[in-house]
Amino acid sequence: MPIITIHQPNYLPWPGFFHKWMLADVFVILDTVQYHKNEWQNRNRIKTAQGEQWLTVPVNYRFPQRIEEVTIASPLWAKKQIASIEQAYAKAPFFQQYWLDIKAIMQAEHANLVALNVALIQHLGNLLGCTAPLLLASDLPITDTDPTARLIKITQHFDGDVYLSGSEGEHYLDQAVFASHHITLKFQQVSPPVYPQLHGDFIPYLSVLDVLFNIGEGSHSIIRNMGDMRS
Repeated sequence: MPIITIHQPNYLPWPGFFHKWMLADVFVILDTVQYHKNEWQNRNRIKTAQGEQWLTVPVNYRFPQRIEEVTIASPLWAKKQIASIEQAYAKAPFFQQYWLDIKAIMQAEHANLVALNVALIQHLGNLLGCTAPLLLASDLPITDTDPTARLIKITQHFDGDVYLSGSEGEHYLDQAVFASHHITLKFQQVSPPVYPQLHGDFIPYLSVLDVLFNIGEGSHSIIRNMGDMRS
């Protein structure tokens, strides 16, 4: 039963993003929907000695642009973020092992926000042992604008028997509609992992960088054991 999952291209995503990828046979990046300000497409959080800190990529956006159309506003954005990450994690046990390659991706020129996010997601996924192919919705011959129809068409495109939704999907997805198309609807069920961190009391829901720099190769096991999927 091929499991298809779909997710918007978040910036330096939290561990649950990669857990969802680990459960799937195909992972589609949904870059064809409308961009929303102040969500996760252009920002995430790290932990510093002063507590949590937002990392935000400045973007050029006009309503109602799709995510794939949003460009990066300033070529200088990376310099400040790199300094913040280096200051926060320089003493983390596995920082030096992973940082230079991640830094190089941040410093490179990217055509748009999706290109940056996907480059980071693909690299981080490789480090974490995510093996399912990662594909862009914008590369697929699917033009449906109805949200449910779009999910079904993408799943059918890959001959999927199971569509894996995030946990919030149970509040708006109709299992009967998926069943009418011979697709079983499953939901990701996770709890944020707890692991040794720098800088005092534990803070959950940070970027996956926090796990990777603190735990190293053990990050795969910690993330995979966050939970599973349910009907």
